[in-house]
Amino acid sequence: MKRALHLITNHDFPSEDRQSPPVPAVADADLLDAYSQAVMSAAEQVSPAVVNIDVSHRLPDQPAAAVRLPHEVRGSGSGFVFTPDGFILTNSHVVHQATKIEVTLSDGHSYLASPVGDDPDTDLAVIRIDAPRLVPARLGDSHTLQVGRLVIAIGNPYGFQCTVTAGVVSALGRSLRSGSGRLIDDLIQTDAALNPGNSGGPLVTARGEVIGVNTAVILPAQGLCFAIAINTAKFVASRLMRDGKIRRSYIGVAGQNVTLPRRLVRFHQLPRDSGVLVVSLEQESPAQRAGVREGDIIIGYGNQTVAGIDDLHRLLTDEQVGIRVALTVIRQTEKLQLEITPEASPRGV
Repeated sequence: MKRALHLITNHDFPSEDRQSPPVPAVADADLLDAYSQAVMSAAEQVSPAVVNIDVSHRLPDQPAAAVRLPHEVRGSGSGFVFTPDGFILTNSHVVHQATKIEVTLSDGHSYLASPVGDDPDTDLAVIRIDAPRLVPARLGDSHTLQVGRLVIAIGNPYGFQCTVTAGVVSALGRSLRSGSGRLIDDLIQTDAALNPGNSGGPLVTARGEVIGVNTAVILPAQGLCFAIAINTAKFVASRLMRDGKIRRSYIGVAGQNVTLPRRLVRFHQLPRDSGVLVVSLEQESPAQRAGVREGDIIIGYGNQTVAGIDDLHRLLTDEQVGIRVALTVIRQTEKLQLEITPEASPRGV
């Protein structure tokens, strides 16, 4: 039986000398046009929902001998409509304790707004207007964000309609301390330029989905701007619309971060070398009833390690109200576990 012989030729192997089909070159101008089109499209979708917020704050009564100052001070910021019936998201520091809130829409019409609730600990607030034919912004999912993604910051600062800046997500999961002293977690860092009048405006993707609420800029630095993740804002806004405030638990201690002696860390085989020193206790507080003493160092809450006051803040959520849990402390050289039941409180830990 004869078999056919296959002659191996150069066509059976790729040759370095053989050239691939040419890839069409993309002109720089075309790339810039595509970038510009993405920014313009996102701004066009979201801008009708972006509002300017003017607020008035009444100053306290002044002594008769004092130099007379205006009885009111005014401020300004941005926000955006997120429901068809007039609920608006903005920053707490824009509207907190305002005596008058006036909202100007993108079409130039102005309306008095009523406060729904604000949460200084996350720098978020919800206000509401009664206006027809509102166009709410679409809320996205900040968990899908990646570093390097194109984002657009839109604001309505000082009455200048639809100020738009573009940049990229520089980092995720940043933390920044709010005006109340608590740490705001899961912030989005971007190099899209912000200014104080942009506070409360939306940070959006090229698809026109809001993925953050612009909140702060580090003034001495260049390109260090932050936005509260929209997933955080969704949770806070829903609670503010339901209850008018965010309920958090507290145990009634004033504390400060301290470093533990190395010999105690080694002896008790502790996972961290720091904790919260109890400086003082509130009378009849959960901590006092649990047997916590001044000078104790809190190092654990439940099955979680407490390395500092911010860890304790994160753990004392509203779900912890009324739930008995183990509080681990170092008292002199002893490691103790106390049973504590947090309560609801407007402030403190």
